[in-house]
Amino acid sequence: MSDMSATKYVVATDVGGTCTDTIVFAAGEPLYLGKALSTPPNFADGVLNSIANAAAGIGISNADLFAQTSMFVHGSTVVDNALLTRDGAKTGLITTEGFEDTLAATRGAYGRWAGLSEDRIKHPVKTDRAAPLVDADCIRGVRERVDYKGAVLAPLDEEATEAALRELLDTKGVSAIAVCFLWSFYNADHERRVAEILKRISPDTYVSLSCDVAPVPGEYERTSTTVINAYAGRITRDYIANLQGLLKSGGYDGPVLVMQGYGGLLPANAAGDRSVGMIECGPAAGVIGSRYLGEIMGDADVIAADMGGTTFKVGVIQNGELEFAREPMVDRFHYLAPKIEVVSIGAGGGSIVALEEGTNIPQVGPRSAGARPGPVCYGQGGTEPTLTDVMTLIGYMDPGTFLGGSIQLDIDAARRVFDEKIAQPMGMATDEAAFGIYRIAAAQIADLIHEITVERGLDPRDFVLHAFGGTCGLLCGVFGEELNVKRIVIPYTAAVNASFGLVSADIVHTYSVTKSVLVPAPADEINALYAPLLETAQAQLADDGFDADRIQLDYAVDLRYARQVHEVTTPIRKRGVLTDADIATLVDDFEALYERKYGKGSAYRDAGMEMTMFRLTARGLMTRPEIEKMGAESADPSAAQIGRRDIFVEAKGGFAPGDIYDFDKLRPGNAITGPAVIHTPITTMVLQQNQTGRMDEYRNVVIEFTG
Repeated sequence: MSDMSATKYVVATDVGGTCTDTIVFAAGEPLYLGKALSTPPNFADGVLNSIANAAAGIGISNADLFAQTSMFVHGSTVVDNALLTRDGAKTGLITTEGFEDTLAATRGAYGRWAGLSEDRIKHPVKTDRAAPLVDADCIRGVRERVDYKGAVLAPLDEEATEAALRELLDTKGVSAIAVCFLWSFYNADHERRVAEILKRISPDTYVSLSCDVAPVPGEYERTSTTVINAYAGRITRDYIANLQGLLKSGGYDGPVLVMQGYGGLLPANAAGDRSVGMIECGPAAGVIGSRYLGEIMGDADVIAADMGGTTFKVGVIQNGELEFAREPMVDRFHYLAPKIEVVSIGAGGGSIVALEEGTNIPQVGPRSAGARPGPVCYGQGGTEPTLTDVMTLIGYMDPGTFLGGSIQLDIDAARRVFDEKIAQPMGMATDEAAFGIYRIAAAQIADLIHEITVERGLDPRDFVLHAFGGTCGLLCGVFGEELNVKRIVIPYTAAVNASFGLVSADIVHTYSVTKSVLVPAPADEINALYAPLLETAQAQLADDGFDADRIQLDYAVDLRYARQVHEVTTPIRKRGVLTDADIATLVDDFEALYERKYGKGSAYRDAGMEMTMFRLTARGLMTRPEIEKMGAESADPSAAQIGRRDIFVEAKGGFAPGDIYDFDKLRPGNAITGPAVIHTPITTMVLQQNQTGRMDEYRNVVIEFTG
């Protein structure tokens, strides 16, 4: 082991619904991986266990690791959990008098089925709007009015505002306040005055202002975003503070960075005040990790598929660019915050397998056994069969190697419960029923990827599939072949890829200003709009510790045709002072993007164009891990083979002999012919018949189709 006394590690930990993952890296050393079961509701134990698992790979203790750590990067589902379980703060809403029903009205009839599955949308009469996060009796309208240009039409009634706040606090018992006034993104004075009044009468109450978290048009979405931020804000702030205290007690007192859903990092203190930014930050980190790996491997077009214990998530990287969600939504609530487009279904290793009542049709998910009690085979009290139990029944899981041997899988218990609750009621043999469930899970995944590629005009044959997460390697050989992707890459970091994304990300601050500017517009007018944003961004990144040569500033503008309501965010190619030629190029790029979204010939310049929002993304460029490249050796993998057993092979329609390999004994250049199983301490990979898996120089397993 190298002398580590001078080493400065970066530790990245991502908390998922089932497992908590860690990556540790330092210049000149290999990546060290750690994994442990998540420990809700006290996630701190899982964080420490995961870090300890990674530290053991280095040969040191947590205390020694923390003493040599220069930075800690974190992603968590804390906000998602608070929203999905309705476990946030009791929240009150202060809004413009006469607009108290904005949350309840949502976006008209669309709110009845927004966020619902296709099956539920088929019965619109049976749909209804989601219950708001703020109870109707906790909403107060106060007299004030600002017009669409920011001019004050009616001053804030401060006496009525204070009375409304006191009633919400004292009578209704709220512990968080959201404030959203009409047109406050043009003039925020009234919202800020409400915050001052609240601070005077109740300084410990959490407050969320729309002018801070969503200073953009869209009355319902802006209100929803502000409420979400207030509802989850206290939990998020307390979680981050507790995390910092945990790390400090362990010997680490350096910077803590927190992942955001748009793919960037924020210092912990800033993240604590912007909980809405943490929504789906783990899946976003996974896509960031895939893009970085794609850059290393020379693949610009990637389908990033993540399957853990609770969900299957997928995003698309095209020409090295990330896709961002047009209408971000969590549960059934719209919100206005940039978020990498990641779609998901409730299918993961912990997904419960059940029979639909009345039809006996088998279903995989969306309910999950989670980390506790987990699958039946974990032996922790689980009583319902899961997809992981199915994997044990079809020969893919090794009871002695799961999570490095920390959990001894109980296959007999899994078989007994699966037979009783699934196979017997269906009148099928246990093995045949298990094969069928496996196929259902693979088909669900293939359908979802088809939806975000083929149905959007993309051909999966042009893409490389990155399969990561603890469960994806078990199914990717089947759904990847069905989609006919170029090839499949199971990264060395597959089981902890979200953590790999954390150490691949930059610190990112986003800024925007809303103003209607007709096209053509002089460059001087656009530069004047960006000037204050640039000043703020540069000062913030300087405070974050970045020199000028480590700062990257990217501009983008939202444009639309006259009388349209939806914009297309269009990047400005140039960095720095803009010219009239740059604005002309921006308009051309908008029309090209418009036609890519809505079809060739849909652009119509004669309709007139309007710029509506000016965006600035400010990046503090972080040092990325330099993945250790190893020399290629023989193609012969026999030294890594540890056995042979019957496994499910799709092409055979049942069990067939498969070679079993130990990942740690494989060397770059080794080529394995399927059917085969590769076990690592923290995940499992399956090669189907007519597939060859080759370990590359970065220890990724690259699967090619040979049939």
